[in-house]
Amino acid sequence: MSQLFNIHLDNPQLRLITHTAEILRDGGVIAYPTDSGYALGCMLGNVEAQTRIRQIRGVDDKHLFTLICRNLSELGNYAVVSNSQFRLLKANTPGAYTFILNATREVPRKLQHAKRNAVGIRVPQHAVVQAILDAIDAPLLSMTLHIAGDQEVLSEAWEIRDRLETMVDLVIDVGHCVARATSVIDLTGEAPTLIRVGQGDLAPFGLA
Repeated sequence: MSQLFNIHLDNPQLRLITHTAEILRDGGVIAYPTDSGYALGCMLGNVEAQTRIRQIRGVDDKHLFTLICRNLSELGNYAVVSNSQFRLLKANTPGAYTFILNATREVPRKLQHAKRNAVGIRVPQHAVVQAILDAIDAPLLSMTLHIAGDQEVLSEAWEIRDRLETMVDLVIDVGHCVARATSVIDLTGEAPTLIRVGQGDLAPFGLA
């Protein structure tokens, strides 16, 4: 049965964050809240945990994960960013965006887009997520929590635990967590390209 941690949204308890990091390092899968709804997460190198997440989502290996990073310094380990892109990202992160960027060699090939050397990366604005990232000292490999076959996404921790109690190792509860899609912006070309309209303001990227 999965554990349920009630973590303070603004002041995450160190004991619970430390325990969350231990679960992740031990190969666990967590259901955790972000600024765009609940997500499923695991450590980058854990292939078994990645398979479990795909099974929950009901997707194959063509459905890509997103790397959740603490900041631009960490993002730079996994994505090739030009000076102009760096300035653009610095002005708009953390925030409700997912950026498609050219991947570095640090990103395993199977986690990249099948037809190009690209990866999706986020820097979320969420105190609990940032605390977890600090504790594991690494990015999280993540997918939006949308259970296979469901029409609606879940926004309450107790519902998620009821549905996934044998499929995840931990559910984090910070209160009601509304699912609001990120804006997805492709920065692999000469100019930003809009992939999906979401919360993130498009004006700074010339896409409004």
